[in-house]
Amino acid sequence: MSESYPAPAALETVRLTVAQAVVRFLAQQYTERDGQRQRLFAGCFGIFGHGNVAGLGQALLQAELEDDAAEPSLRYVLGRNEQAVVHTAVAYARAKDRLQTWAISTSVGPGSTNTLTGAALATINRLPVLLLPADTFATRSAGPLLQELERPDTGDVTVNDAFRPVSRYFDRIWRPEQLPGALLGAMRVLTDPAETGAVTLCFPQDVQAEAFDWPVELFAERTWHVGRPLPEPAALQRAVEVIRSARRPLIVAGGGVIYSQATDALDAFVLATGIPVGQTQAGKGALPYDHPQSVGAIGSTGTTAANALAREADVVIGIGTRYQDFTTASHTAFNDPGVRFVNVNIGSSDAVKHAGVAVQADARETLTALTEALTGWSVDDGYRARTAELAARWEATVEAAYHPETPSAGEGGRLTQNEVIGIVNEVSAPRDVVVCAAGSMPGDLHKMWRVRDRKGYHVEYGYSTMGYEIPGGIGIRMASPDRDVFVMVGDGSYLMMPTELVTAVQEGVKIVVVLVQNHGFASIGALSESLGSQRFGTRYRYRSESGRLDGDVLPVDLAANAASLGVDVLVAQDGPSFEAALRKAKAGDRTTVVHVETDPLMDAPSSESWWDVPVSEVSTLQSTQDARAVYDRWKAVQRPYLNPTEP
Repeated sequence: MSESYPAPAALETVRLTVAQAVVRFLAQQYTERDGQRQRLFAGCFGIFGHGNVAGLGQALLQAELEDDAAEPSLRYVLGRNEQAVVHTAVAYARAKDRLQTWAISTSVGPGSTNTLTGAALATINRLPVLLLPADTFATRSAGPLLQELERPDTGDVTVNDAFRPVSRYFDRIWRPEQLPGALLGAMRVLTDPAETGAVTLCFPQDVQAEAFDWPVELFAERTWHVGRPLPEPAALQRAVEVIRSARRPLIVAGGGVIYSQATDALDAFVLATGIPVGQTQAGKGALPYDHPQSVGAIGSTGTTAANALAREADVVIGIGTRYQDFTTASHTAFNDPGVRFVNVNIGSSDAVKHAGVAVQADARETLTALTEALTGWSVDDGYRARTAELAARWEATVEAAYHPETPSAGEGGRLTQNEVIGIVNEVSAPRDVVVCAAGSMPGDLHKMWRVRDRKGYHVEYGYSTMGYEIPGGIGIRMASPDRDVFVMVGDGSYLMMPTELVTAVQEGVKIVVVLVQNHGFASIGALSESLGSQRFGTRYRYRSESGRLDGDVLPVDLAANAASLGVDVLVAQDGPSFEAALRKAKAGDRTTVVHVETDPLMDAPSSESWWDVPVSEVSTLQSTQDARAVYDRWKAVQRPYLNPTEP
């Protein structure tokens, strides 16, 4: 008896290289949420080298020339620094609520490893970006290659293996047959709000150029639906019971409130219940600064209002936050002995933190359900009054910092950074965006910036990467062309990555860069002083005859540097000239750098909070001994937050 086999299925194919297949596939990916559909990839950033110029470079060129649309389906943008273009893509994704992003093509070796910092930033901040680094030859026919990591103990490790710990998804395409599964796996992670981050697909140089017969359905339009998981009824009920038992509840609003577009739902919930809201760096904008239930920033860089309520809170409701150490003031912010936590988060690992009642669900849907379930329940009038009193007191503090009795009171008549922030805040329109990432300004902005729009505040403080500001500002403006973008950057962070100003000029992307020159690292200088290290190694100075970096100020002209990169530059000396320069820059249509000197020794108002940075336990320096005594007192307040959740 002979066996019979079904006839082979007729499979329609198209012959393309691996790189050409990647480009064609990426151009057909879409996301959809709440009925709104958009391309997943706005385009591809890159810098070409020998590892990708003949593979993905050729494929992108061919796609542009074959595309008969007004705009290429996968637009290519040339960057100046591989790390920087990842920052631009990540900022774009954040501005788009994680529904769109960019791909990044790099060459093998230093081109690929330059993006490692950007990959870590994306993963830590839970923001999607697709990295396509070139790799060494799959065939090993010409090894060892230029820029190959040649190890004597293994033959299959390349520099790109360094991406594994900083990527949410990692794969290396050794053979064309592996490509469809890898691409689909990558899209799954990029479009999953709970799992997203950096996705890395490595492409050996020879494989990029290899041809294969691909099934045509691989290149059909594909829509990835981004859902809104509903809260599980029992979990919701447990949360309701804990909230109802509270007398002094406090909400910690994180980035998840913004990404899930839950700001209106949060507004309705807190107006009904009277619960005050503190905001993390990523969550700032969840409520406007003057909302009756807003007490502003919380934690180490928070307001005295939010931190006073945090110390007394008996129930803390975290919504879309991962409880970073700045948010919890290194586990010293919440001091009530019986404090309990309710955590609403799309990710299970964040939902269970601090032994809280875990509600793993979409923030908007959960807030809507909580509002209904808590109908008729509210904090008492006394707690509402205390919230208003504390918020008003802090706003008076901000007003005094913005408009001191003696303007330009810094050394040599220079502006204070507080005044600079205040002037930028008042010149910017409500829908404009302020951008920052590192130095002293993220903390000062967090506590003092008067945010008026849910997308008006963009500070990268998950990885706090020096150099993020300018490329990040470009990404935000690309995502939001109807908003002016004010990039706040200190001289230390500016020097890390000014070259993307050239990309802004190339692409006709207008940003306003406020370059604050204070001749060193103001943030780390202040931290060093508070830790007893006397601002050692934090100022830009000549080396003196003593052999130390404590000589005269370096004659660095950052305004001239910026002008050499093709942007407009305005130099301000005082408050009136700074305000005039900002207004001129805002009215213009080109990228403008506004240069202003400030006094780094003039601090922002205190948060009355703490951040755990260890101090030397023994020292011959009295400054260090004094700092260690303060450190030990705070360590005694630190706690693990392990209270049971039952009322």
